[in-house]
Amino acid sequence: MGNREIRISVCLACYNGERYISEQVSSILSQLGPQDELIISDDGSTDNTLSEVESIADSRIRIYENTGTHGVNGNFENALRHAEGEYIFLSDQDDVWLDGKVDGCLEALSRSSCVVHDAYITDGNLRTECTFFQTFNCHAGFVHNWIRNGYLGCAMAFRKDVLKEVLPIPRDLPVWHDIWIGSICALKYNVEFIPIKGILFRRHSDTTSITSKSSFTLTKKISYRIGVLWHLFKRIVLHT
Repeated sequence: MGNREIRISVCLACYNGERYISEQVSSILSQLGPQDELIISDDGSTDNTLSEVESIADSRIRIYENTGTHGVNGNFENALRHAEGEYIFLSDQDDVWLDGKVDGCLEALSRSSCVVHDAYITDGNLRTECTFFQTFNCHAGFVHNWIRNGYLGCAMAFRKDVLKEVLPIPRDLPVWHDIWIGSICALKYNVEFIPIKGILFRRHSDTTSITSKSSFTLTKKISYRIGVLWHLFKRIVLHT
């Protein structure tokens, strides 16, 4: 971590994540400096998620209730709108950050506007199953990622200036925030895929296995991709 002066904002969106969130928050804070912030946007949790976070009692944690559009995209947008750092890292509520994630991403961000790092895909008990890049043949390129998405949000970091193109996230966007952010960055800036394995990407009973076969029909997959193109055209060309 060194004596860097730049400020990092970690944007974590949570909802009923009491089981794993303390472990995740602790792993994040261990890599942050005193000037950094961990923004937690809660989407109306009904369990002990916020109590678990508050019990950590760290001044770098900032908790915001999502009072806007609910769901994953709206919750992340709420977090992003509160980010004040020069560099923004996205985070899920149930993973574990590994040593070297922040430094590796910052080194790449010195030359790229957005980075995506590799990750160990694990089960609920953090037993490694495979790696993300190996499973999805990840690399840069708009067309490649439009066909087979490699923009894994919890493995993404980017410069704050890309938010002027990213926000607001379209309300009827047919995909999640990470595909939107990655696509915008690929078209307007540049995206670098870096080989460091920065997190334990936990798949468990409350999530859909990322390594399982998609249940979407071919028609639905094509429809989603066309929908993304349409929203990108409106944002980049029509500026709406």
